[in-house]
Amino acid sequence: MSGTQKNNPMHGIKLATILEELFLEYGWEELGDILNINAFRNKPTYKSSLKFLRTTPWAREKVERFYEKNMLD
Repeated sequence: MSGTQKNNPMHGIKLATILEELFLEYGWEELGDILNINAFRNKPTYKSSLKFLRTTPWAREKVERFYEKNMLD
């Protein structure tokens, strides 16, 4: 294990898990409002949102930072 991963609280958490936990906690509408991501506002589905996050680095980073701040504390 590299030194950078040892202190990374996100290490080993899959994007699918992050999205599922955030959806269960906040729902699509609230996630769209909080994070200002249209993929969560315009007829979102789990599959389409996951695909969007996997192909859009800025949105993935935003979701991961939000998850780390609000769900891992």
